[in-house]
Order: sequence, then C-alpha cells, then structure tokens
Amino acid sequence: MRVAMIGHAFMGAAHSQAWRTAPRMFDLPLAPEMTVLVGRDEQRAQQAADQLGWADTETDWRRAVERDDVDLVDICTPGDTHCDIAVAALEAGKHVLCEKPLANTVEEAERMVAAAERAAADGVRTMVGFTYRRVPAVALARQLVRDGRLGEIRHVRAQYLQDWIVDPEAPLTWRLQKHLAGSGALGDIGAHAIDLAQHVLGDVLTELTGTTTTFVTERPLPPGDHGLDGDADTGRGPVTVDDAAAFVGRFAGGALGVFEATRFATGRKNALRLEVNGSQGSLAFDFEDMNVLEFLDATEAATTAGFRRILVTEEEHPWVEGWWPPGHGLGYEHGFSHQVVDLVTAIAEGRDPAPTFADGLQVQRVLAAVEASADSGRWAQVEA
Repeated sequence: MRVAMIGHAFMGAAHSQAWRTAPRMFDLPLAPEMTVLVGRDEQRAQQAADQLGWADTETDWRRAVERDDVDLVDICTPGDTHCDIAVAALEAGKHVLCEKPLANTVEEAERMVAAAERAAADGVRTMVGFTYRRVPAVALARQLVRDGRLGEIRHVRAQYLQDWIVDPEAPLTWRLQKHLAGSGALGDIGAHAIDLAQHVLGDVLTELTGTTTTFVTERPLPPGDHGLDGDADTGRGPVTVDDAAAFVGRFAGGALGVFEATRFATGRKNALRLEVNGSQGSLAFDFEDMNVLEFLDATEAATTAGFRRILVTEEEHPWVEGWWPPGHGLGYEHGFSHQVVDLVTAIAEGRDPAPTFADGLQVQRVLAAVEASADSGRWAQVEA
C-alpha cells in the first residue's frame, strides 16, 4: 500500500506517525509504504520527509497523484484544496484518505462524493478522517447505545472547547480565513463534535437553530507567504471566520442535541465532550481524560446507582489489543494509527471503510445549516 501524503504540518506529522507505527503494532493485511511527501517548498518538504520517514518528495501534488508507485493519496492540506486533490486522485485510480471537514462547501463535498461513487465501481476506496471515532472509549459508548443499554435516547450534549487563539495578538493562520478554511471553530472542531454525536447515536441531525460569533476581527500576519489576505503596511489581516459557534438541533430519532464549538474557552486545551442521556441510562466522555468512559445504568437500585468510571484499556476493548497492558493509557496519536488499521484492512478486504465521503458530506450539510441559521436567525433544515 504505497502512500503519497499531501501536506506535512501538524496533521501531516500525526498521519506520518500513524503510517510508521500501525504496521509495527498491528498485523495488517497490506504493508503501508511511505512513498512520497508533497510540500510547496522543496527544502521544507525534504526536511519534513527526512524527519517523518518519507522516501521521496514532490512540490506539486499533481505529480504525486499521477505516479505509478502510489496506491493511496492522504490529504492533509487546508480545506480549499481537498476537492481538487481528491477528485484527481480518484480519477487516477488512487484510494483516498481526506482530513475533515471533507470540503469547504456542500457543493465541493457533493463533487467529492460523486467522484468516490464513480471510483468505487473499480474498487477504489475513500475515507474521511474523523479520528475521534477511533478512541476506544468512544467505540464502547457507541456499543452501549447500540445494545440498548441507555434505552430511548432523549438528550445529547456535545462540546469541543479549545483556547489556542484567546490571545488577540496570536498570529493569523489559514484556519482563520474563510477562503482557505471554509469556516472557523464550526468546521475545524465543531465538525468533530457533530460527527461524534451522530456516530455514537447511529442517528443524524435533521433541523437546528444556531449562532456564530467572532471575538477578534484582525490579527498580525506571520512572517512569510502563507496565502493569507492582509495589509503588508500594517502587518495585519482580517479574521473572516467564526471564533465560536453554538446550536440546538433535533435528531431523526427524536433526541434533542445541544452543541458548542469554541477556540476561546480559556483554560480548555482539547476538551471534546459528549454526554448522552437515555430512558435507562447515561454516558459521558471527555477527550482530556480519553481513556475513561462514565456510564450510568438507571435500572440499578437507587441506593447504589451512580455513574461508574470505566477505564477503557482492556484487550477486549476495540484496538487496545495492539498496544499495552490494562491501565497503560493511549494518547491522541493512537486514533490515527487505528485509522490506518481500519483503512488498510477495509481496502484489503474489498469493502468501503468508514466514515465514508458520504458521511463527510452529511456533516458538511449540518455545518451549512448552522451558518444558514446564524445568518437568518431561524431554524434551518439539514438537507437529507
């Protein structure tokens, strides 16, 4: 499974770690080979390839996609490039792993899904990178819901809280301009909260009402050319995305959901939280304590009932058998390794991996509905 990775910043480093590590810890049906890394700057790309373990480099993603020694294209670039790269790779017969959110617009995501459906007829597979699905505690939460341990699901609360741009003088990045990122906290981290809630419930949002806000409207430009809009004279550029988003939504199955995504939650570093309340029980998860799932069985006697703390590190838990003895916790990077395990296994077995591009499109439609509601001040339907 010869891989080309497009992009080599934060997410590229995480994906590289996974491509290196997964085949050494799990018995995979295909052996991933880190064939080529793509970056716009030749020197920086070579430095990244040497550090991260890639055999070769390219400065144009089109050349990588066209190479005969590439079987899979891993897209780790800003959202404005996802559609063009994915469609070209699929048309070249390459499997595609694409970071989330799938695209910057619903229209781009629809193009990607159409290309994926055409390519699937020839056995070409696609996956979107919602890696938090692959935290063992999240997988256990999904199983408890599917097994009916919570009964009828009534309430869902999903939050993604960060604080990395609380400082108003923190420099502008591509994540803060709409032409590159599509949206701000909503798409960057809110997409994870949306996918996590829908995945655990096995249900989808159908309507919602939401709002967005931007607290800091301009920031200093970083040194160098990063494709950012700004004023060279003042050294500052506009923030054109939301800093925070919140919405209330209804699921097809009748549950009520409350969602929040912000990069201004001072003191919260990476608090992806999910709580699900049902007629017979509840569960709660917080990524800042990622090896733990809290579970309440409401059918127990009131004298002893209460949330129990489950340490999700037993070899019976999903993916844990590839790692350490019970109690030796996993970290952020392990979700990416599990992603490689599932993707490579699905390709070898000739089946579609999950989450699919269609799953990514559905999340994109929720993001669009939030923005539409924020603009209109009214409830918005999530396109089916």
